[in-house]
Amino acid sequence: MTAMIDVQNLTKTFTLHNQGGVSFTVLDNVSFQVNAGECVALHGNSGSGKSTLMRSLYANYKVHSGQIWLGSGDERINIAVAEPRDILRLRDQTIGYVSQFLRVIPRVSTLDVVMEPLRRKGVGREQASAAAKALLERLNIPERLWSLSPSTFSGGEQQRVNIARGFIAKLPILLLDEPTASLDAANRQVVIELITEAKANGAAIVGIFHDDDVRSDVADRLIDMT
Repeated sequence: MTAMIDVQNLTKTFTLHNQGGVSFTVLDNVSFQVNAGECVALHGNSGSGKSTLMRSLYANYKVHSGQIWLGSGDERINIAVAEPRDILRLRDQTIGYVSQFLRVIPRVSTLDVVMEPLRRKGVGREQASAAAKALLERLNIPERLWSLSPSTFSGGEQQRVNIARGFIAKLPILLLDEPTASLDAANRQVVIELITEAKANGAAIVGIFHDDDVRSDVADRLIDMT
């Protein structure tokens, strides 16, 4: 079986140009694989490089050396050296990313924010809208808020919008950076169910879960970052 995520000898170094050019290594020769239908949790103390690794998997950070193979078959791409157009295509068709923070264009409605990943894949507006409404309802976002921009929502509401946006397209790779950090118990359970369903549908998932119960419920194994 070809892994959906195959990280080989990944190294990431930061250089602080405003502090005399001091360099320090955050990721040092990291290697692991994630198969379809599997969720692995990045585990380690604060500052151990978990978020850096997550951003490297999404190509927000350019790595110093190593390879990050994502996808399978003809769609397998080394995102560490991929061209920008290939990275954008991979994000549209293959990788879903739920970060800790929702960044949206002001005045764009919550419904449009959530349905956008489906619209980018060519799904019609009516079908995309129905899927977005179902997820927002499931995540307990009141219907009266759907026409409003989520930029003014509470932290927990924004996180649930972020989760709906990340899961709506049912992409084969999911990156989850503390998806339940701002949520109450009821909404944490919804997220656990969404992750479990994504695994059953064959998604390969890498997550950071500071909540021990959530990590225990969804992770098949841990990647020790200490």
